[in-house]
Formats: sequence, C-alpha cells, structure tokens
Amino acid sequence: MKALVLAGGSGTRLRPLTHTSAKQLVPVANKPILFYVLEGIAAAGVTEAGVIVGDTAPEIRDAVGDGTAFGLSVTYIPQDRPLGLAHAVRTARDWLGDDDFVMYLGDNFLVGGISEQLAAFRRDGPDAQIMLTRVGDPSAFGVAELDEAGRVVRLEEKPPYPKSDLALVGVYFFTPVIHEAVAAVRPSARGELEITDAIQWLIDHGSDVRSSVVTGYWKDTGNAADMLEVNRSVLDRLDPRCEGSVDDASELIGRVVVEAGARVTRSRIVGPAIIGRGSRVEGSYVGPFTSVADHCTIADSEIEYSIVLSGATIDGVRRIEASMIGRDVQVTPAPRVPQAHRLILGDHSKVQIRS
Repeated sequence: MKALVLAGGSGTRLRPLTHTSAKQLVPVANKPILFYVLEGIAAAGVTEAGVIVGDTAPEIRDAVGDGTAFGLSVTYIPQDRPLGLAHAVRTARDWLGDDDFVMYLGDNFLVGGISEQLAAFRRDGPDAQIMLTRVGDPSAFGVAELDEAGRVVRLEEKPPYPKSDLALVGVYFFTPVIHEAVAAVRPSARGELEITDAIQWLIDHGSDVRSSVVTGYWKDTGNAADMLEVNRSVLDRLDPRCEGSVDDASELIGRVVVEAGARVTRSRIVGPAIIGRGSRVEGSYVGPFTSVADHCTIADSEIEYSIVLSGATIDGVRRIEASMIGRDVQVTPAPRVPQAHRLILGDHSKVQIRS
C-alpha cells in the first residue's frame, strides 16, 4: 500500500499568501496542513509516500525532507502543470506500479485520520473506495449520487444542479484498475482530467466502487475562511502548556500554549491560543482561536480568531479579528491626517456620507 499526496497547484483562492508560499504549507495551530496529512498517512500504517509537486517543489522539499520525521519514505514526483487529479495519477504511474494506493489531497484536513477507512478497504477489497460528507453547497465539489442500497451510481464534478448533498472528501483508495480508467478519460470542460470521470468509468464498466460517509470534521482549506475554521477546530483540542516566560502582570486563561523562547509581558491571553517560539507579546490582548507563529511581535494591540505567520509584527493596532497575517508583515496604525471627503460627482448624483 502506497500513498500519493498532491502538493502541487497554485492556491489561487489563498492569494496573496500563496504568491510566496505553497498553499499546503500555510499553518493551522502553527503546523502546516500538509504535515497533518503526512501524519495521518503514517498513523494508518502506510510507509511509502509519493508527493506530487509543481512550482513550489523546493519549498515542499525543504519542509518535508525525506519523510523520516513523519515515519515515511518520501519520493517527489514533478508535475509540469496541475491538470486534474486523474492527471496526477497518470503522472505517478511508474512510481505507483501495481500497488494499491490512497490518494490524499495535501490541502485537506480530516479529523480522525484514515485508519478506519483504510482498514475497510483492505478488508472488503473493492476496486475503489471514496469518502463522502454532507455539505451545504455541493456545487463547489465533486458530488456522488447513491442508489437505495447506498451504492455509488454516478459522480459529477462541480455540477450546477447537484443530485445530492454528498461531496467527495479529498481522500481516495484505489487498486491498480484505476490506471485503465485514467488512461481512458478525456479532459473535461475545465480542461482537466477529472478523477470523478475516472471513477465513473469504473462504475460504468462494472467495477466495485464503495463509499463511506464521514461524520467527523473535514475541510478543504482552499480559502482564508476555511483556514480560520480549521485553525479554530485544531486549537479547540489544545492541551495547555507554558515553556516560555510569562510575567506576573500577565494572565493566561484557558487552553493556552506558550512555546519555548516566547515572552509574554503585561498581556492577557484567552485560549484556546498558541504563541510560537521566540515570539513577543507586550501590553496586548490575544483572544480565542488565535495562532501566533514563531518570532512574531504583538505589541499594544488586540487580536482574536486569527492566524499570524512567522516574523510578523502587529504594533499599536486597536483590534484585529478573523484575519490572516502573512510572513514578515508589519501592521501599524495609519498616520494621523485631517479627515475629509474628496468627491467628483456627476449630475443628479445622490450621496450618503456618514460624518
């Protein structure tokens, strides 16, 4: 059993953060999403992982290395362009050989891992197995239609009129028969080789395709709102600890982690929250569901329900909420200038100004 992890793609929905960083390495609770994926694969007993990489390959390699830190042996597989999930399988064909494998999208977050689903796949021996979850807007996902017996009868990628509310989670289990299906499908209207089309080919040709519905927490961390929600979910499971320094004028309330080398002075931190290594919090309030990465400075400011990446400085800012602050960003007050409105209005305009 091997694992194929997809860590290419441009992360357009997370720009501008992903202009300079791989989307799979954006952290939640101060750990990259990709690390949670690799840990889940290793916990399920898989030891070999092929990682599909694109333009951000050097950064992915630097972060993951040879996989030893995760209990894995990692092979990097370059993909010229992200042309669909089935294209990723086609790209990895030689490395996959005739082994069964689990394909895991490197920007998906799944609480509880994949051990149970992998065990079922090995025990029952279907040709393919997918994971589903109920969503409010299925048109943004691959959607599965089941028959009365719960068997998968049809899959459709981002349908304008979904037949169900069951979306595909970004984890798939395959036997080598998937390679025949991938070779048979053609690019969709989006110009991509869709894995949903390949699985549909299996269904149409009589293969055994099974599914399970995920009842736990799952997110595709494709945008800032989802990243903040995953960050909230992970922090909610935090065990408090303090390895840095906290002065007597400060207060830690609830599940708060202060990493080694961090300093908290004259501040109030309400958990769940984490302060990274070497960071400095002075005269500030850090509210629930906030992750402050390594070597940051929070001074004379208030921040809550946010993610602050390494090296960032927030100084003298009254209140920040539901925000993502990138690496080495500086957030400071605007200079004091006379307040005025400058208007160029056409004839018969009607303007309402709050003075």
